[in-house]
Amino acid sequence: MSLIEEIDFGTPRAKSGTMVTLTIDGKEISVPEGTSIMRAAMEAGHQIPKLCATDMVDAFGSCRLCLVEIEGRAGTPASCTTPVMPGLVVHTQTDRLKKLRKGVMELYISDHPLDCLTCGANGDCELQDMAGAVGLRDVRYGYEGENHVFAKSNGEVNAAWMPKDESNPYFTYDPSKCIVCSRCVRACEEVQGTFALTISGRGFDSRVSPGMSESFLGSECVSCGACVQACPTATLTEKSVIEIGQPEHSVVTTCAYCGVGCAFKAEMRGEEVVRMVPYKDGKANRGHSCVKGRFAWGYTNHKERILKPMIRERIEDPWREVSWDEAFSFAAARMRGIQKKYGRDAIGGITSSRCTNEETYLVQKLIRAGFGNNNVDTCARVCHSPTGYGLSQTFGTSAGTQDFDSVENTDVAVVIGANPASAHPVFASRLKKRLRQGAKLIVIDPRRTEMVESPHVKALHLPLMPGTNVAVVTALAHVIVTEGLVNEAFVRERCDWTEFEEWAAFVAQPNNSPEATAILTGVDPKALREAARIYATGGNGAIYYGLGVTEHSQGSTTVIAIANLAMATGNIGRPGVGVNPLRGQNNVQGSCDMGSFPHELPGYRHISGDAVRDQFEALWNVKLNPEPGLRIPNMFDAAIEGTFMGIYVQGEDILQSDPNTSHVVAALSAMECVIVHDLFLNETANYAHVFLPGSSFLEKDGTFTNAERRIQRVRKVMTPKNGMADWEVTIGLAKAMGFEMNYSHPSEIMDEIAALTPTFTGVSYAKLDELGSVQWPCNEKAPEGTPVMHIDGFVRGKGKFIVTEYVATDERTGPRFPLLLTTGRILSQYNVGAQTRRTENVVWHAEDRLEIHPHDAEQRGVRDGDWVRLTSRAGETTLRAEITDRVAPGVVYTTFHHPDTQANVITTDYSDWATNCPEYKVTAVQISPSNGPSDWQKSYDAQARHSRRIAPAEAAE
Repeated sequence: MSLIEEIDFGTPRAKSGTMVTLTIDGKEISVPEGTSIMRAAMEAGHQIPKLCATDMVDAFGSCRLCLVEIEGRAGTPASCTTPVMPGLVVHTQTDRLKKLRKGVMELYISDHPLDCLTCGANGDCELQDMAGAVGLRDVRYGYEGENHVFAKSNGEVNAAWMPKDESNPYFTYDPSKCIVCSRCVRACEEVQGTFALTISGRGFDSRVSPGMSESFLGSECVSCGACVQACPTATLTEKSVIEIGQPEHSVVTTCAYCGVGCAFKAEMRGEEVVRMVPYKDGKANRGHSCVKGRFAWGYTNHKERILKPMIRERIEDPWREVSWDEAFSFAAARMRGIQKKYGRDAIGGITSSRCTNEETYLVQKLIRAGFGNNNVDTCARVCHSPTGYGLSQTFGTSAGTQDFDSVENTDVAVVIGANPASAHPVFASRLKKRLRQGAKLIVIDPRRTEMVESPHVKALHLPLMPGTNVAVVTALAHVIVTEGLVNEAFVRERCDWTEFEEWAAFVAQPNNSPEATAILTGVDPKALREAARIYATGGNGAIYYGLGVTEHSQGSTTVIAIANLAMATGNIGRPGVGVNPLRGQNNVQGSCDMGSFPHELPGYRHISGDAVRDQFEALWNVKLNPEPGLRIPNMFDAAIEGTFMGIYVQGEDILQSDPNTSHVVAALSAMECVIVHDLFLNETANYAHVFLPGSSFLEKDGTFTNAERRIQRVRKVMTPKNGMADWEVTIGLAKAMGFEMNYSHPSEIMDEIAALTPTFTGVSYAKLDELGSVQWPCNEKAPEGTPVMHIDGFVRGKGKFIVTEYVATDERTGPRFPLLLTTGRILSQYNVGAQTRRTENVVWHAEDRLEIHPHDAEQRGVRDGDWVRLTSRAGETTLRAEITDRVAPGVVYTTFHHPDTQANVITTDYSDWATNCPEYKVTAVQISPSNGPSDWQKSYDAQARHSRRIAPAEAAE
């Protein structure tokens, strides 16, 4: 194995369809119009020396190393900024050019430290490489005089020298090694879109500055790593590289955080990860990353990770470490005993959206074929189950319509109930780049999120009251219908016209107008009308939405309303448009695809279908139960009733992530066997009887499916620290339960998935290795996958318009609970924080905070940073207040990343009418000053500490 080297062509690829032919160093080459001479030369196999140029950012032309000569032209233009033209004859290596380049390199080296042997970039330094490329052998200018290299010069303090900035937990900034090429500044602007870096000073005093000469940690830097990746010297270097050394081999794999599904090169020394570098050929991220995927992988080695199986008779007992065989036997005996005592349907399981497709498939197979029932569900139940329902009803598929590249052709983006800048940052960067090019943005969200206003981006913000999504989207449709903005040709050709007429008559009713709904939504009617007109007439319109849409009592209704809007305007079936759910976890799409819902087998086919069941029964050699099983909320209710007594939870922390924590505690406490399969003793494990240690994404093979339906390989880069990959753990448990599953590699599991699932029939590891990734459907009709859905027609045939009546949630404000709480994520943390809390990311977000408007805070005597008591009808907790006008009066907001807060003790049991997705986003609450943690938090913490005791090894013998 060796390092995967990616060619840097110096400048971005030109997208023109017109080809231009020129001659470079005697070789004729044809390239797209607009291509730089530098890139054309590289494509011809001629590498022109460069320092300021890289193909991730636009050409800059400052380093003067890439000079060329062009016959018939005077001077020596920079090849990075000079576009090709027909018939040009270019020379990249002449005596004149050699002399010029050596002179330029001498100037660079004369003000650069000569500590190459001990430098962190030794072996990976472009400055070093270019010095060799131009044949530099001497520096005529010497190293005396003014410089940025030495702290003292001639015995005096050197004012030009700056100390190394080590404030960021993941990388260092050494100004003495900076050559002011501006690559980091341009990467921050053009790739990330944060504009956190600049060049301060002029001439010899120029230097890279985070913000207004701040530290990297104290600046607006979001630690995406784009600057580190762009830096050609050791100025910006990963601390892991400094500590470990340069990597010696790399493996391409897929990030295990959000639903964007970024591809990375895991760069290794032996079985130790040196760094994760975003892969330029990754079709989801195109070489970019965020702080989580780029740097927050250290949890895989965290001291709190559990590496041995553990069991206990009662949850009050300490854990006892045992062998794998004993753990499997204990778990199987418990589960079989429950079935014997309470019946076959008394046990079930929950699949993981953090595990691979193959592992998820095996868990649902174990439950259906091994447990003998369909009591299987997944975390999508509490996030995007309304997406599956709403899009399948209207379009015929349970997934988004576009690939992420589609955003490059978008003219109007509507972001509803999502904050990509925090939850899907790499996609947010791609969207913001398009916005800076002139596309328009409409944000529909109770908060003024980071998407509303960012450098060179100003959105039209519709700050609705939580719970009124349906009313707002229906009001948008009202404007489109009543003002004659419907794309009638599209609707007549592609949709059911009778259903459209019924829907159009409904939305056109006066009570659905922006003016009539404003009293409910709080949205300015003029702004809403403007948004509707922009979306309907602005060109390619794309809708992106998140959990702020689905996690409502009318989550499915809102998804349907969004689909109606897209069909009415013809924004379906081509690049730049579509309906795009932003999935929260790395494989939440895949967990749904793999049959993790109690009523559906893999491929979203209902369990009651005889023909479908026959296929699975023939291959699995077992009779399947035709009745749908229990959803997660049903499992909890049945546990409290005493009829559901055993559960296998793979890679999910249901106690922290599910609503009404007290209800979940009661359910788990009532069960006689709770099996937790995870990396850490999470909150759910406090009530578990069996703990099966999991493996991280770095320790196994498999596939993830991201939010754009993209299936990508996950590749093992190290031996599982617990001794088993997760798929092997599930097979071991199944065998102990008396259900044999025989696979020697996850590729064989995927072959079985492909044999049983129509949308996956063309998927194999060989194809994924060949193409890098594919988007389902991948079958005979689309052998290389389907980037854009519904091009020639909807999967269901005709698009279906469905009337979406607004029904107010039962969760109401009143004198006792006058405020509305909504929840979300923050950039540095992920989901329940099990991974990110065990990394250096805690430096940015060490605790959950409650955002409250200054008016509401003043009324309650709350100051910034004060402890406040947050109370609802379901429970109470305490946390610190953050006073901000990002939330409107009457609305408060918090995250749910830290178990100390247990934000979900506040949320209620109200849920979506179609899918039981909990209504996390609307909870009536009251705020009052507090002195610290609540009694409930104290008792919960005491129970957790007691539950996590592990008996000494001697006592376990």
